[in-house]
Amino acid sequence: MRVQGITMVRLVMLLLGVDYLRKRARAILSIGVIWIAAGLTVFVDATGGARHFPLTLFAWLFLAEGIATLAVAWTGVGGQRVLRYIKGCAVVGAALLIFAGHHHGNFILSMIFGTLFLADGLLQCVSAWIVRYRRWRIAFTWGTAEILIAVFFYQPYPTHYVGTLPYCLALFLMFGGLNMIALAARVRRLDSNPALRRSRRSALLPEVDVPRESRMFDRTEWDGPPADDERALTVHVWTPSGSSRAPAQRHPIIDRYIAAVDVNGVISTGHAALESPEGIYISLYPGVEIDRSPGEFGRILRATPDNDVPGIFQPDYATEAKAWCPSTVRVRIRNYDPVKLRAFWERYRRNTHYNLTHRNCSSSVSNALEAALDGAVGRLWGERAGWGGFLRVLVTPELWVAAQIRKRAVTMAWTPGLTLDYARALSMLADPRPFAWWKASRMAITRLFRQQRAWREQDAEALR
Repeated sequence: MRVQGITMVRLVMLLLGVDYLRKRARAILSIGVIWIAAGLTVFVDATGGARHFPLTLFAWLFLAEGIATLAVAWTGVGGQRVLRYIKGCAVVGAALLIFAGHHHGNFILSMIFGTLFLADGLLQCVSAWIVRYRRWRIAFTWGTAEILIAVFFYQPYPTHYVGTLPYCLALFLMFGGLNMIALAARVRRLDSNPALRRSRRSALLPEVDVPRESRMFDRTEWDGPPADDERALTVHVWTPSGSSRAPAQRHPIIDRYIAAVDVNGVISTGHAALESPEGIYISLYPGVEIDRSPGEFGRILRATPDNDVPGIFQPDYATEAKAWCPSTVRVRIRNYDPVKLRAFWERYRRNTHYNLTHRNCSSSVSNALEAALDGAVGRLWGERAGWGGFLRVLVTPELWVAAQIRKRAVTMAWTPGLTLDYARALSMLADPRPFAWWKASRMAITRLFRQQRAWREQDAEALR
């Protein structure tokens, strides 16, 4: 949960920019303190048996949120749609269990929360131990903490499962408050966006003076993605199954996010690249074949310098598509900063090494995309950006989706499938769409008025 919160803070800093957040640092700090105080209050009440916590009210709120999420889940694309359906079903299920009440409902709800924490903690610990990326010990520690939280939910002390929901809300408020305080503290002492900084080994951005963001668009939301003739940044993805030479065998999830195996036994891992209208093309390949035999599999997964191999950058999309095949999927984004993207590219291209889990084609594209989207809200709103932009980012479902994807990618490895879903989520944040529930309501009302108009026309025809 803590790593999830750090990832979300990073994305908020990326989209809003340091200048925007610095002006509101004191208010953000106050919100963080209030959240922590509220979380501690709820936790203490839960320990005493949740005597004052309005369980029924929260059950109704959960039910409304879950139904709303399911009603608009169809508006998502790919992995976004799946995550929305999962979230909607989980929230509705939690609400029904709260309504069921008594011992059995609370017990089942506690087992579900405990299992989720246990699975996430174990996955984080195992991936951190295997991949050994930078700061893997910190991630391992937080994974262990999630396992301990799971044990807390599993055992009945001290409320015999009555305080399950208040405990979860308390944890959410406390961790959220800590993240708010961390966000306020960091932006007050920084000149550039730390969301774009990396370790010394893979520093990406040079120290450049980038002009303060000003409004660059005549609107703040769009009804859909950019048209083919519209100026936009393009993320190209060759999915493992889509780029396979021969028909691929179906393995759900695996052939979407890891690798596909065709009927001849040939493995395809897919590829990702980024293209800008200014002529920048980022597509990293290993310069030498990597030994992927089962005996070496555990060793090559480690994100350590001894697994670096020479890499090469492809010249442009036309050359790559001609030598291989056209990209399977494209994600296009209007709202990007070409200056920051070029600054990233000028520094990044100096190092041509390739690492299967630490510096591959997908991680290169994801890092470049983050550099290009820095300060996206400022480019939309300019000086008129207020608390509305901050709240808009926080309540957009794709922020949660992007944070989930990024957490999995940085604790394991970026793959073309994860990069595709990450780019789709960020595109919804950089080029905001009308809120899905509002869009669905508007469509329903429009259809109703059209139907009524058609009925009136039919009645007029009948009277003639």
